[in-house]
Amino acid sequence: MAMKYTKTEIISLKNSTEYNEKWLQARIEEDPTILGLGDLEFRYTEKMMVGGGRLDTILYEPDTNRRYEVEIQLGKTDESHIIRTLEYWDIERKRNPQYEHCAVIIAEDITSRFLNVISLFNGFIPLIAIQVKALKIGDNISLFFTKVMDEIRLDLLEEDTQAEPTDRNYWDKKVGKNQMNFTDKLFQSLLPEIGDYKPKYNKHYIGLEQNGMANNFIYFHPYKKSVVLNIRLDKTQDIDDKLENSDFEILNYDKQWRVYRIKLHDTKELENLDIIRELVSQAKQEKGG
Repeated sequence: MAMKYTKTEIISLKNSTEYNEKWLQARIEEDPTILGLGDLEFRYTEKMMVGGGRLDTILYEPDTNRRYEVEIQLGKTDESHIIRTLEYWDIERKRNPQYEHCAVIIAEDITSRFLNVISLFNGFIPLIAIQVKALKIGDNISLFFTKVMDEIRLDLLEEDTQAEPTDRNYWDKKVGKNQMNFTDKLFQSLLPEIGDYKPKYNKHYIGLEQNGMANNFIYFHPYKKSVVLNIRLDKTQDIDDKLENSDFEILNYDKQWRVYRIKLHDTKELENLDIIRELVSQAKQEKGG
């Protein structure tokens, strides 16, 4: 049966008394997934900020332990909206450093002028701009959200240039020599796939380098009782299925850095690394290693 065409009418939320900012905020908090940013959960509304002001909404992504500081602007974006969004984001990340934080601007009209201004911060400040349109369809109203500027994340290669370099002794003291010996064995087991790369010791992870250049298609997070191997690959159903059917402990996929995370505990797990070898080889090929 053919669908009937229905003419739509754009509703200005800024000029509406019924469908106003509070109404829009409530719809987002009822179902944060309508923003198109993933399977987010609602955390706070109208949070009082240090120094005055209220942050409209805080959303949370459990898989990545990430918070989104959301500011809503009806009508066109303006300077105060941008400054307020960045100020609230900065306050929250300093007060709650245990989370990753991302600023989100939502407006009915994000002009090219302010898009250019916002883009100056991107890559340095995690910032997403979303344009919202309210449409009247018959006797109903619907909301459409369009991401007009996505967050640009710094690659691990660039992150490596900003990371604090350290040495093997730092990690021996941090997690113990036995655990670092296990990390060495894991590295050696993957040497056919890694090739001529050597470990590059940084404060928060152990990456790879070749001729003084970092290329972290894989990197390691040693802990006192385990080592997490991070493999840089886009998430696919095929890889998910392979890992799900393996005997390894698979952690949640890291959406921020686009890595699969595999936790290993002892040398027995190094006896059968076929699946891991395959993924490491694929990651190296995709990263131009």
